[in-house]
Amino acid sequence: MILHTWLDLDSGGSGSLKGIACSGFVICLGVVNEIKDAHVPSSTCIYDECLILISQDACPMVKNILLLDSEGKRVAVKYYSDDWPTNNAKLAFEKSLFAKTMKSNARTEAEITMFDNYIVVYKFVQDLHFFVTGGDDENELILASVLQGFFDSVSLLLRSTVDKREALENLDLIFLCLDEIVEKGMILETDANVIAGKVAVNSMDPSAPLSEQV
Repeated sequence: MILHTWLDLDSGGSGSLKGIACSGFVICLGVVNEIKDAHVPSSTCIYDECLILISQDACPMVKNILLLDSEGKRVAVKYYSDDWPTNNAKLAFEKSLFAKTMKSNARTEAEITMFDNYIVVYKFVQDLHFFVTGGDDENELILASVLQGFFDSVSLLLRSTVDKREALENLDLIFLCLDEIVEKGMILETDANVIAGKVAVNSMDPSAPLSEQV
């Protein structure tokens, strides 16, 4: 999980948030061995022998992840916010964002822009444009890590042939990547090797449901 990059814990299971952590995480005193028989609320997760209460309002949140082609048309998109209540609103956002960024030099490294009061990080490769959108108060480094995790995991799964044709032929893998990275706007994972590994396992499971483009 991405949490391990945010927490600085001591041997007693307590510690402090560091770097780009969200201030809403609360570290509970006591290790898992002492509370494993206790009732754990659904908003709580256990990680590295400590109990972490997560406030969704204080966590880094992703508004959407977009994969567009070189003409600004959809390849794969996922929205995690009601900021765009209709499909037409989503399409209008994608069209405007593409028009704003299409001439930028985002092929060597990711770029960051403010657009319609959102922070957007993006990167281009071949005929594909990768975007991650967050609120105007989100940390750019966190959004950039989501973008890089998405890009790198797709590259691993497509065996470095990252273009529109390969992406369309492997849309199931693309959407499984998105499911491993973000759920309901909350960041789950940014390590490309972990993401690609889980997707590879899930893609071999015939009972695993595939995401639908929304």
